[in-house]
Amino acid sequence: MTQAWANFFDPGHPAGRPSFKSRSRSRPAVDVPQARDLNITRLSRRWGAVNLPKVGRVRFRWTRDLPGVTRGGPAGRITGARLVKDAFGWQIVFRAERQVPAPVARPGPGLGIDRGITVALVLSDGTTRDHGEWLTSGEKEHLRRLEKTSARRRAARPPGQRASRRLARTYDRIARLRATAKRRAVDWQHQTTTELARTFGVVVVEDLTITNMVRTAKGTIERPGRNVRQKAGLNRAITGQAWGRTVTLLEYKTRDRGGLVVKVPAPGTSQTCHRCGHRDPAARDGTRFSCVNPACGWAGHADTNAAINIRNAAGTAVSGRGDLGAARSAKRQPPRAA
Repeated sequence: MTQAWANFFDPGHPAGRPSFKSRSRSRPAVDVPQARDLNITRLSRRWGAVNLPKVGRVRFRWTRDLPGVTRGGPAGRITGARLVKDAFGWQIVFRAERQVPAPVARPGPGLGIDRGITVALVLSDGTTRDHGEWLTSGEKEHLRRLEKTSARRRAARPPGQRASRRLARTYDRIARLRATAKRRAVDWQHQTTTELARTFGVVVVEDLTITNMVRTAKGTIERPGRNVRQKAGLNRAITGQAWGRTVTLLEYKTRDRGGLVVKVPAPGTSQTCHRCGHRDPAARDGTRFSCVNPACGWAGHADTNAAINIRNAAGTAVSGRGDLGAARSAKRQPPRAA
């Protein structure tokens, strides 16, 4: 809040007047800045205990080794903690300080990734990384009924009256189901990006402006939009894949292992043949790509062709995260045919 007011009073800052968050929409959090009074102890294989100011001794679920606490665990020390409340209750996050060796540049094969909707990730080596539904059929049906119940109770509530306890409980159940889906999605992204960061030295992705891609198509009263419902469904599908989070995870994991993530311009990657370089929008028909150049005639999966083009475009990178030596070697690589 202090920084928000400082930005507001700064003449050169575009920030507006800060507004207070609603209690029902905010994420409660309590920070414990010092670790000297935490007194963290391990009670069993799955449980630990910690002292919290003005709360006392509290048990928490032990999910990973803590530096300076776990016997034989990583070297370092705990510097503080933070309590955060989500749909599943209160969670505790410990801040740790430990010595991390500088990453050493390592040679490794290059990889191009095409992010999609039907298939989450299509790689330039011809493989894919996909996932199923984040909720089971029973969970999706349960969520649908809860949303219908909340809509019915919300419509029956008089204007200006606070939500009833039954409606609040319904909101909590909806939030838990959606949080379950998000946890499963983040877990899949962590496992997939860790595998890619360990295997490949240079990872090339498109430099997408996702906020522009998911803009609404409603338009205005004078100039209404077209295919609004179809565009809304596409926006939900793009948002559900969380393309930006995938790249964020890839960047720091690849950098920590001595690799590099390169972002290249996106236009033309799905309309250009990776073998001959001929570009024609008519070459792509759904998931099928057929080069219209008579001298080439390559045909295959359109997303695989786009991923190879992305990998070959590493020399025209707009940004990169990781080792500079790997970046130079990636730029020196000539385009390769599949």
